[in-house]
Amino acid sequence: MRGALVAVTEIAVVLIDAMALIIIVGATLEAFVRGLKVALTTRSDHERRDVFLRYARWLVAGLTFQLAADIIETSIRSDWQSIGKVGAIAVIRTFLNYFLEKDMEGWRERQREAEAA
Repeated sequence: MRGALVAVTEIAVVLIDAMALIIIVGATLEAFVRGLKVALTTRSDHERRDVFLRYARWLVAGLTFQLAADIIETSIRSDWQSIGKVGAIAVIRTFLNYFLEKDMEGWRERQREAEAA
């Protein structure tokens, strides 16, 4: 029974890691193309910030998938290296979320000020 659960877990980890990879690669390509377009066609900070915020949201999504895969993997491999990896990803994701939220709050406030003026 345990062998079957380990096999299913290993397959799930590979699939979820693949999903994270697709999200991160796709977001990076999109951010690159949109960033080039914005850099070449406009001077608007609003559009530049939009590219950055969209990219950051996708990175957080990708890291969330990676964290999920690592948590599942840790359930079958409880060595310190696996636990450290999960902890590191959790910390990185937490910092990304925190700074993304701060950036979004600042952007919303500037947007409100622009609308009020």
